[in-house]
Amino acid sequence: MIVKKTNCQEVFDERGIPLELNCKTAESTLAWAGRQNPGNWTEHSRFVALACRNIAAQCEGMDADLAYCFGLLHDIGRYAGVSSERHLIDGYRFCMERGWEKAAQICISHAFMIQDIHTSIGTFDVTEEDFCFMEKFIQSAVYDDYDRLVQLCDALALPTGFCILEKRFVDVTIRYGVHPHTVDRWKKVLEIKAGFEKKINCSIYDLLPGAVENSL
Repeated sequence: MIVKKTNCQEVFDERGIPLELNCKTAESTLAWAGRQNPGNWTEHSRFVALACRNIAAQCEGMDADLAYCFGLLHDIGRYAGVSSERHLIDGYRFCMERGWEKAAQICISHAFMIQDIHTSIGTFDVTEEDFCFMEKFIQSAVYDDYDRLVQLCDALALPTGFCILEKRFVDVTIRYGVHPHTVDRWKKVLEIKAGFEKKINCSIYDLLPGAVENSL
């Protein structure tokens, strides 16, 4: 196979068909995206990915490297510039264009641990058509442990490292404000945390070096 090099570093072959999603491709894609729109979101994504890998490695039936890729790519839509909920649909399209269907789903699902678009804490800076698409997509999506893992790990990572959930809850609330479904979202993340701790038979924080220290 002759590989055609792009700004994403060898993502496509000469026919424009995406290469298989793997850790190297996901890492180079995030690096490319960070150059398009520099910001703390890239470091946050890297810590989300590491948390996903560490937890998935302890879960029977989960692929730690795949979980790592999904963590790296969950906010990839931010490559298109500063936005609120638009980054969800931008990320979905970016991944679908490359044939990364599960990563595409997670670009949207990571923000909706409750499968109702009206539980969003962001601003829908999207077209009416995109809003309707996302609303139906969220309602009909079938979540699996990868969706739930990224939802959890998104709440365990600051740009500076791992943190306890309550630290991240406060961080997000300071930036986005309190919304009608804020507490419901917290409860759902705590429920997901309990589910994974049952799978791994230990605290998730045991797998996240510095989480407690970084939260003080």
